[in-house]
Amino acid sequence: QVQLVESGGGLVQAGGSLRLSCAASGRTFSNYAMGWFRQAPGKEREFVAAIRWSGGSTYYADSVKGRFTISRDNAENTVYLQMNSLKPEDTAVYYCAATRSYNRADSLYDYWGQGTQVTVSS
Repeated sequence: QVQLVESGGGLVQAGGSLRLSCAASGRTFSNYAMGWFRQAPGKEREFVAAIRWSGGSTYYADSVKGRFTISRDNAENTVYLQMNSLKPEDTAVYYCAATRSYNRADSLYDYWGQGTQVTVSS
């Protein structure tokens, strides 16, 4: 089992920044690729970003590319999502998740956090 706890969400004005953190415990964190997903009210959950276990490879949804950065610190068992130039359409609950298969399909992620709310005001 891997337990994941997100933090860092909040209310921010458009154009602002937030940094989300996801602390992991349980099985060896460095064995897992990590992803961030989000779900806005009335919409399906969508992929945001993913990072390999080594941190050497990342990829992003087109909607956040160039604005968001995913990173990880395996020594601290933590993955981050730095979000810059936030837009009202970024408003959602953000979830981190762990998978043994580096990918963007949420069905292939084994463990999920409870989520943290991000609200971007216009």
